[in-house]
Amino acid sequence: MVNKHVSSILGALVIAAAAAAAPALAQYALEGKLQICGSCHGQTGQPMDPKTMPIIWGQFENFLTKQLHDYRAGDRVNPIMSSMAKTLSQEELRPAAHYFASKMWPARTGAAPAAPATAPNVAQCVACHQQGFVGGAPAPRLAGQTYEYLIKQMNAFADGSRTNNMDMVKIMQEMSPADRDTIAHYISSL
Repeated sequence: MVNKHVSSILGALVIAAAAAAAPALAQYALEGKLQICGSCHGQTGQPMDPKTMPIIWGQFENFLTKQLHDYRAGDRVNPIMSSMAKTLSQEELRPAAHYFASKMWPARTGAAPAAPATAPNVAQCVACHQQGFVGGAPAPRLAGQTYEYLIKQMNAFADGSRTNNMDMVKIMQEMSPADRDTIAHYISSL
């Protein structure tokens, strides 16, 4: 009789231990999948080509989740990112975003570019991107991204080739190219 109970107790403990380890194993497997991201976005948070690739370390989780979802769903188009996002299941999107959001935003390497004295229309940007362009719900951090990356995204919203945020499409279409250029220079200096 005692042997029956010991076997039952041991069996239950093995099942409980396996169930408790499952989330940790899943997180470990996800982190393994995400290592490839460092090939472009950098192993230390600095992108390999900051002119075309954004910093994602320390970016806001809700923003990263939305971007991964949009790449996966085809609402934001980039051949590399779309194929990478499709390797993640819907259930892995938020944990993947959390993985990068929990890392430290990398320190700027080198001197910041000189900022223009004034930047038109910045006040409407600050409403979402916050003072200093450090981001916050609902908008991403922009301070620290390069001029080239920023102007490319701003122009993509303006010309309608990026439409995964219709507020940004409208705002960028209402700005002149010169204003977008000045604001991109300003933000990249922060």
